[in-house]
Amino acid sequence: MRKIVHRHLGKVVAGAAIAVAGTAVMIGVTLPGSAGADESGGTTGGGGTAQQTAQDGQGGAVPPGVVERAPAEGQKGKGRDPLTDDEMRRAEQIAVNRSLLDSSENVEGARGPQRIGADLAEPDAADLDNPDAPRRADITFYDYKNDTLVTKTVDLGTGKVEQTGVQHGVQPPISRDEMTEAARLLIADPLGAGLKADFKDATGKELTSPDQLMLNSMVYRATPGAQPAVLGACGEHRCVRLFPKVKNGPWIDSRDLVIDLSARKVGKLR
Repeated sequence: MRKIVHRHLGKVVAGAAIAVAGTAVMIGVTLPGSAGADESGGTTGGGGTAQQTAQDGQGGAVPPGVVERAPAEGQKGKGRDPLTDDEMRRAEQIAVNRSLLDSSENVEGARGPQRIGADLAEPDAADLDNPDAPRRADITFYDYKNDTLVTKTVDLGTGKVEQTGVQHGVQPPISRDEMTEAARLLIADPLGAGLKADFKDATGKELTSPDQLMLNSMVYRATPGAQPAVLGACGEHRCVRLFPKVKNGPWIDSRDLVIDLSARKVGKLR
């Protein structure tokens, strides 16, 4: 990575970003492109800013637009409305009972499972056309203690867990908290030296925290003979490849590095 990126950071990393984005499209991962980049200073063809040149029907300057505040979100949704924040919080509180809390670990190794997502559950066949059908939530967790995906279906009306599913070897997309922890492990690992050097080249500052980066990711699964032994359990373990971007700056190519979140180790692809 050091040879690829460091020599011509401004041009080569931009090319790496295109390559990363192309890879991401093929696997269904969306990268934000220039998201977070400084795009101020744009001008119109006449040389002035768009606001300066825009005029209303009276010949005067068009006043700046006003963004209206979003309406307050209700505590309860209706029908097939997406889960509200209150519903998601309540469903998670119901799903994580004392047994699950005491027996599981999150991505940082602390007590309790790692939340992955919360979605409105599919209705029963008998309730497909019923606008007053019970609202249920599927709450998904990853238990890093034994590498299992736990899904609990919660009836938001009765406050009861209706169903619990446990799966091994199933790897849903990486959550924001998991990306942050993966970046923290990479920054602290000797294999993260190139990432830190490229960040300093781009910003003049030391990279010490994931908060200094914009992160995208993809799950990595081991392929026989395609990675070192340290990454051989990926797929059974929760492993991630990061696509880091300097805030208001370039992408940094780290595609050859994989973080095993389950083992808390970093490996480099051949």
